[in-house]
Amino acid sequence: MKIAKMKFMEINMLFQMNSVIEPIPTDEDINKREQSWRLKLPIDYINFLKKYNACIPIKKSFNCNNHSYAIVRFLGIINNWSDSELGWYDISVVASGIEERLTDNEDLVGLELLPIAELFAGDYLCLNFKKNQDFPTVCIWNHEESDEFMPVIYEVADSFGKFIDMLE
Repeated sequence: MKIAKMKFMEINMLFQMNSVIEPIPTDEDINKREQSWRLKLPIDYINFLKKYNACIPIKKSFNCNNHSYAIVRFLGIINNWSDSELGWYDISVVASGIEERLTDNEDLVGLELLPIAELFAGDYLCLNFKKNQDFPTVCIWNHEESDEFMPVIYEVADSFGKFIDMLE
């Protein structure tokens, strides 16, 4: 029990708790979004949303391909996003704005790359369901190099949990 409690406290220290956007998504909210996106979120990411919805990390830097990146803010599930001053941090809002640049399949219904965090300078951190629907990896979607139906991504971690462990 002590180890679990310590790990939980360490995770809490990674995020600005006053930046969490409420209300926290319910299981029903998450299920509706999964149906809309036509994918099943990994449990570690669902647990993250239910505690840290659209939060700002304290440790926000990570490295990929010999380049340092910084998270501006995680995205989340924001019901009534149009009424919220932070509604642009809703995953669906971001995805709908760049959806033709997130896939190379113009017949795709749903998503293969799910934006989960805004990175400094306009890129997004995404869950990548393209190779494996059950175990998405974490990647960077490069906004400058991507074009309509031609996404450019860089793999970062094998899972969301492993990505969180990378934050500095």
